[in-house]
Amino acid sequence: MDETRTMNREDLIKKWLDHDLNPQELEAFKNLEDYHALVALDQHLKGFKAESLDVEDAYNNVKGALAHKREKRMQPKTFILRIAAIIVVCLGVFWWTTTGDTTTNTVASQHKSLVLPDASEAQLNAVTTMVFNESDWEDNRQVQLNGEAFFKVSKGQQFDVITDLGTVTVLGTEFNVKSRDRYFEVTCYEGKVAVSTATNEATLFPGDRFLMIDGTVIPTEKETTSNPTWLNHKSSFKSIPFNQVVSEFERQYNVTIEVEQIDTSQSFTGSFTHNDIEIALKSITLPLQLKYSKTDNIIKLKRE
Repeated sequence: MDETRTMNREDLIKKWLDHDLNPQELEAFKNLEDYHALVALDQHLKGFKAESLDVEDAYNNVKGALAHKREKRMQPKTFILRIAAIIVVCLGVFWWTTTGDTTTNTVASQHKSLVLPDASEAQLNAVTTMVFNESDWEDNRQVQLNGEAFFKVSKGQQFDVITDLGTVTVLGTEFNVKSRDRYFEVTCYEGKVAVSTATNEATLFPGDRFLMIDGTVIPTEKETTSNPTWLNHKSSFKSIPFNQVVSEFERQYNVTIEVEQIDTSQSFTGSFTHNDIEIALKSITLPLQLKYSKTDNIIKLKRE
């Protein structure tokens, strides 16, 4: 392929990317050996909602590949894939910066607060991920949660917290959601909360809790505090399996706990602080008459 034909081909594809082909150029473009593959690619990319694309920058990125093509003929499939990759990356960056999701994460022993677009507030406990779409927020107040968070929701249209285990729906209220593995707990502190899972639905009023472990709804006592204790750096439990206590301890102190000959399904009622690991260890071991040893970030629990 000579250089003149190569340049004509480049110009045609470049104008096609910019939707700027005149009738004569369109006919020439249709005669390219890659025409059908390029049209198929264009159809697949219709789902992207970008309003503009810097074609010059995008095309410059593949210009080196086209130069190499003059020396060694590139296979049509490879050429199409390269153009597809450039377009997808460019459109993806545009989509992410204008309409993409906002993701907030916390790591072990970290808490984080954030204000949502409608001035609602969310406070995330350790090892939690929350995702929401800011550009769509006015019409769709919705967050996706994996972990634990306390919400103060501004009054307005429906507000949904979606987890793998269930959905929490409110209009304006204060509530806590904990969704980890097969543990799902919702506590209402103000207003009214609707909870929906694959098998159950419940309406919660202030002080009500919904608790589901391994798919089974567990009866609970009324909550008497005005907000979750973890906001004040303390984890509290009321008749909760000890394995859940151990998991929360690991998240708050970034440690690994190994248990020996302990029934971790037994119920635990009590609490531990987040700012003193020695006191916290005594708080979870003494009630069950357990001993512990600690080496670096490894803690071993066993019977006395």
